[in-house]
Amino acid sequence: MNRKTVFQSLLALTLCLTINACNQSKATGNQVDTVSQNEEDSLLNLVQYQTFQYFWEGAEPNSGLARERYHMDNIYPSHDKDIITSGGSGFGLMALVVGIERGFITREQGIERFEKITDFLEKADKFHGVFPHWWDGTTGKVAPFSQKDDGGDLVETSFMAAGLLTVRQYLDKNNPREAQLAERINAIWEGIDFNWHTKGENVLYWHWSPNYAWEMNFDVRGYNECLIMYVMAAASPTHSIDPAVYHEGWTNHGEITKDTVFYGLETELNHYETNDSPVGPLFWAHYSYLGLNPKGLKDQYADYWKLNQNHALIHYKYSVDNPNEFKGYGPDLWGLTSSYSMRGYAGHRPDRDLSVISPTAALSSFPYTPDESMAMLKHLYNDLDSLVGDFGPYDAFSLQENWYLPRYLAIDQGPIPVMIENYRTGLIWNLFMSAPEVKKGLDKLGFEYE
Repeated sequence: MNRKTVFQSLLALTLCLTINACNQSKATGNQVDTVSQNEEDSLLNLVQYQTFQYFWEGAEPNSGLARERYHMDNIYPSHDKDIITSGGSGFGLMALVVGIERGFITREQGIERFEKITDFLEKADKFHGVFPHWWDGTTGKVAPFSQKDDGGDLVETSFMAAGLLTVRQYLDKNNPREAQLAERINAIWEGIDFNWHTKGENVLYWHWSPNYAWEMNFDVRGYNECLIMYVMAAASPTHSIDPAVYHEGWTNHGEITKDTVFYGLETELNHYETNDSPVGPLFWAHYSYLGLNPKGLKDQYADYWKLNQNHALIHYKYSVDNPNEFKGYGPDLWGLTSSYSMRGYAGHRPDRDLSVISPTAALSSFPYTPDESMAMLKHLYNDLDSLVGDFGPYDAFSLQENWYLPRYLAIDQGPIPVMIENYRTGLIWNLFMSAPEVKKGLDKLGFEYE
């Protein structure tokens, strides 16, 4: 047996024993509580291990970075298996730190992978220091995301930068090898020209292309998944933005505060700006907050813990209410986000529901909804295990349509081990928030934080 098989077998045995104990025990009080806790810990270990493997065994071998997607059926009709993602790889860097701390790999193995990734990033295509959405992992050349999206992508770059800073904070500066790696990461981070993406205006633009310049013309105004971009832009020690870029651009001159009430809960910020919907897909509550700790995070516009917890609870309440009467929806099957669907990649949310459940939605919400997320996790692994593969739960499924594909997306798998770890220990939040630049950036924008 290889290491992976042994580890999974042990986890499965532990899970089986604890579930049997729960079913058979006549004990009361603390004994039953202990058995239940063991079962839940085993499940959390298992799903973290499996989703971590997407970024370890499933990584593109030349770069060490995350493939955009992974098809267990090996059918890639319109997408090359060598395409790697910058944003999803940023999530993967955080997942690798989790893997080291959880003992899934050794620290030595982790450092070797971080060095390989850094080697690649130093040489790969960049545009004013900004990464493209996709690279060809075998060459480091940009792989266009669309015709005009063939240059810098500041949102995906910000996800990667957050991952790089997390790794840098994790490294031991008293170890010469790790200290040298930290310096190399710093050089990449400091080379990102966030200010270039303002075009001299008080807003950040998502894309720039060496062939099409600013023709995509996507100015990023909230609320969506992009808060981390403005935080990283303010935090940059070399190419920082003026606070007005945040206060006028991201908040759309304060329009962001025009929230609503949905399922009895305040949305806290205006989700209508880009989607004409009471709430957005649940990845909005995850991507920016893998490193940015929403606990105690406030500014003049929002309480970000309330924002994200209510967002997750609204999705939960919607699935329990199940207005469309879709098969399976309920307290242990919930959560809509952008993912695969019967109609290709789609953005799922309460007002645009195709009956597709995306496991990352509930599982990455563990910090906000621990009981509700645990119910979903138990249901998946105890009752719907055909929807779980080598890298954890498959990206999406519909019990209503009897549909699923044995496929994964990096941006959906990455938040699962990271946010579960934040729920369990706060590891990634603590590392990212310890970066001096992050604190300065938050101070500059007027945030309160723990």
